[in-house]
Amino acid sequence: MNRILLIARREFLAYAQTAGFWLSLLAFPMFAVLGGAIPMLMKNSEPVREVVLLEDGPQASGLAAAVREALATDVQRQAEIAREAAAKAGEFAGEGMGAEAAAGAASSVARPKLNLVSAPDDLAGTTTAEEREARIRYYLGDEAEKAQQLDAVVILTRNEEGRPTARVWSRRATDNTVRNFVRDAMKDANRAEVFGEAGIDPAIVRETGAYDPKVVVLSPSAASGGEVSFRDKLPGIIGLGSAFLLWSLIITGASILLNSVMEEKSNKILEVLMSSASATEILTGKVLGVAMLTATVLLAWGGIGAAGLLHFAPEQAMNVGQILLTDGMLLYFAAYAIGGYLMYAVLFAAIGAFCETPRDAQTLMGPIMMVLVVPIIVVQMALQTPDAPLVKILSWVPFFTPFLMAARAHSDPPMIEIVGTMVGMFAMALFMVWVAGRAFRAGALSDVKLSWKSFVGAVRGGGR
Repeated sequence: MNRILLIARREFLAYAQTAGFWLSLLAFPMFAVLGGAIPMLMKNSEPVREVVLLEDGPQASGLAAAVREALATDVQRQAEIAREAAAKAGEFAGEGMGAEAAAGAASSVARPKLNLVSAPDDLAGTTTAEEREARIRYYLGDEAEKAQQLDAVVILTRNEEGRPTARVWSRRATDNTVRNFVRDAMKDANRAEVFGEAGIDPAIVRETGAYDPKVVVLSPSAASGGEVSFRDKLPGIIGLGSAFLLWSLIITGASILLNSVMEEKSNKILEVLMSSASATEILTGKVLGVAMLTATVLLAWGGIGAAGLLHFAPEQAMNVGQILLTDGMLLYFAAYAIGGYLMYAVLFAAIGAFCETPRDAQTLMGPIMMVLVVPIIVVQMALQTPDAPLVKILSWVPFFTPFLMAARAHSDPPMIEIVGTMVGMFAMALFMVWVAGRAFRAGALSDVKLSWKSFVGAVRGGGR
């Protein structure tokens, strides 16, 4: 036992004492926050296009006004979305300053996509199509002064059937922002004209289309006994987050174990270790050491997340704590984390014992990673429909059980499924420990190149 703990301590400190480990540990929360903030920052930093509208002949009269009206409507719609986002942020953050900060950030979303400017005199005064095209190319190119340059020129006209259409000249060939906006505006203009021809007031149509009914969701299982609130959705969000976090931790820990064993075999350190400890003790110590490292990462991420919630949303922090501790989701997470880690860690360690370079490991790693993609795809379905037949069936597959059952925990699955899947998972974990132990012993003492044939032969022979 003492040798196992020494190996575990050595494995833990080999990574925990490096600056790179702590930098990568802190990088995940930072990039998680940036991942949520970057879309908003990109939207807010996106430049407003300078656009000129030209009506091509008297038959196009009124189309420019339709585009301006569509732009005003779009800004109003974005303002409404910002208000809804602020309301949701207030519900999440409670009475804290987080609600005010989120409301301020949401309000900045309401900004126009386009800035409609007047056409330059020499462009507006052109009399032929060739002359107008030449001036358009000038203002969209680099020849014009910076203050005179335009992002797009839209020529509004009608087709042979009299329906609104447009030609969009854009500075950048890959920028479809103006084209998409004008297309939607022309569709709205055509709809208004068609209804007008049918004797229906377009204003009535616009008002009807703008109506957004308030729909209240009720459920007898809601915390209030009636209306569904964010508190009722929180367990599902925690379950989904737990599944992704568990997947990340298991893969990270197993990969560390694979690289550690592979490096020590290539440097002949593994042979030295086996002269003073058995293969079982080495494998156990390494798995335990990396498990301690993974637990350190989990505690650090959990501490950062808890501190952030307590600061920005104390009310939701209490809800999360209640769900994790009172509702038993923390026990779910711990049990499935242990079983999942055991299955994959010992398998990756056994593969590493046959390898001296990352290229050697690709033979078996490719199929394993493809298997691991399946629960990540299915786990998203578990948030909305945790009792879907596909989700329930795949939950019984031991290699998928840790992730899918963690995601389904919020739906209170039947006790037979909880016990059955957990028994199956730990039975598979013990089997993997037995298989990996034999393969590890054989791989550590041989120079055989890794392949499915050599791996299975090592398991059958047990290293003899």
